[in-house]
Amino acid sequence: LIRTRRRTARENRKNYSGKHKAHGLLFLALTDAKGRMLWISSARRGACSEITAARYEKLCARLREFQLGAVADLGFVGLDDGAEEQPAVITGFKASGGKRLSSPKKVVNRLISSLRAPVEHGFASLKTFRIL
Repeated sequence: LIRTRRRTARENRKNYSGKHKAHGLLFLALTDAKGRMLWISSARRGACSEITAARYEKLCARLREFQLGAVADLGFVGLDDGAEEQPAVITGFKASGGKRLSSPKKVVNRLISSLRAPVEHGFASLKTFRIL
């Protein structure tokens, strides 16, 4: 979410993100392993969730078209509806139903987090230097 100034008009309520408790616009971005931006989506209203924005952008189809893949955070679990042999989007595991994750799943989540760290630094740079 890229924060914007709060407006008082009713039509600006769609830009309020309950998750971040702030007004803003949502962008999706794809980066390489070092955090350099490769692609950015058009702006969506702040109230839109990331997975919904990815579905509107047809992100999985675009990745498959160029024979690419992406490692995403847990907000994108369930996005990839394609073949399990060649997923376009790889996510970690979520605990569900009050059950804890098993040790192997925790290890997988740690590996995915270590891959995503430079990417998150790239996103932070875009916000810090107000590129977006």
